[in-house]
Amino acid sequence: MTIRRLFSLIAAAAALAIGTASASAQTLRSTDIHPTDYPTVEAVRHMGTLMEQRTNGRLKIQVFHSGQLGNEKDTIEQTRFGVIDINRINMAPFNNLIPATNVPSLPFIFRSVAHMRTVMDGPIGDSILKEFDKHDLVGLAFYDSGSRSFYNSKRPINTPADMRGMKIRVQQSDMFVALVSALGANATPMAFGEVYSALQTGVIDGAENNWPSFESTKHFEVSKFYSMTEHSLSPEVLVMSKRSFDKLSAADQAIVRAAARESVAKMRELWDAREKASEAKVRAGGAVINTVEKQPFIDAMKPVYDRFVTDPALKDLVARIQAVK
Repeated sequence: MTIRRLFSLIAAAAALAIGTASASAQTLRSTDIHPTDYPTVEAVRHMGTLMEQRTNGRLKIQVFHSGQLGNEKDTIEQTRFGVIDINRINMAPFNNLIPATNVPSLPFIFRSVAHMRTVMDGPIGDSILKEFDKHDLVGLAFYDSGSRSFYNSKRPINTPADMRGMKIRVQQSDMFVALVSALGANATPMAFGEVYSALQTGVIDGAENNWPSFESTKHFEVSKFYSMTEHSLSPEVLVMSKRSFDKLSAADQAIVRAAARESVAKMRELWDAREKASEAKVRAGGAVINTVEKQPFIDAMKPVYDRFVTDPALKDLVARIQAVK
């Protein structure tokens, strides 16, 4: 049995399990690993509301939150094969599949949140979205993922030397493995849902993420030291299965694209409020927060750039991002 045939069988079985037959394809299935009230989940719901209004109820979105359809790595394949129609997913799991996604995932590539938003909302972001077309996906929009920092159960991190020997959970991405390794720590790829118990039992010493994820997962209960390295401002991406997209009329495709773009503003509004609230909860919960001098961490990233930015096109993309005011 070929791999493609195997995935086709899996797709058919999953569609039956979800209970959505081909005849009801106008209800688009969306997935997210985050909980129901998370900004990305709410933003996709908002997108669905816009679509429903503009098609008189003909196009809807059913959101499966909290990883109900699987972890991010698994849902990418389900989306490519049309089992899942819409997927909000972190950029990192795409790094090995779509080289252009490595660039916005690079550590310290963005100077600030404003810089990241300007880049990803403009022609550079559009060019990266188009790269998804080659992989049975349609890139719709970019959502924020906040600034990611390191947290652990051992001690505050002030310099890269403080990370030496620590076991740090990373996403299943070669780049994040390289990032953590460049800082002298031991990178441990692990599914997001496994991190709390791994921290609690000492399987890992720490992880890295943004304020809302650190708070909503209650990782701060078992990992009290949060060090604001802000090493990544990598956005997240909203994609649609090309198989699902191609079934829509040109007019409906335009509606989907417009609703996705408009959902970005809603996501950012919710995100900014959630980030502030999450930081306050973490601080009130007794976490030890410290800022860091970033330059030593930036200097340590040269091997990461040397490894992942080798193609002339990617080097040009880095230069274009850095040139954006």
